[in-house]
Amino acid sequence: MSLDVDVQFGIEGEDIPPASAFRIWAQAAMEDDDLTSSLAIRVVDAAESQELNRTYRDKDKPTNVLSFPFDLPPEIEESHLGDLAICAEVVAKEAQEQGKPLAAHWAHMVVHGVLHLRGFDHIEDADADIMEEKERVILDGLGISDPYAG
Repeated sequence: MSLDVDVQFGIEGEDIPPASAFRIWAQAAMEDDDLTSSLAIRVVDAAESQELNRTYRDKDKPTNVLSFPFDLPPEIEESHLGDLAICAEVVAKEAQEQGKPLAAHWAHMVVHGVLHLRGFDHIEDADADIMEEKERVILDGLGISDPYAG
């Protein structure tokens, strides 16, 4: 498995992890996949997150992570998994409200987003159970506690 991760910062802040951390977390979410691919992660502010969420999900509020899968035409021999937009303000607020270490919540959002790009979902309870267990295993491998405990 090879994953080329392009990390873009649309916002800066001392609480935002370095690009290297995002790459580690994304790679961890791909460890059991043979795919050679690329992925873009963009750290955004609340206004950009809200605009993306309104445009693509008809929800007029910022959200923690948005996943945009990408399907290239079959004649193109390149693989781009997709793009993630992660809202720094929402992630920080959620971590504080949930009493979680900020870095652990950032890692969870990256893993969660990458799994969405890989086709996992949580709309149906059975699918949510599968996705959440996969998240637990991946995060445990990174030394991060179960994000759903408590």
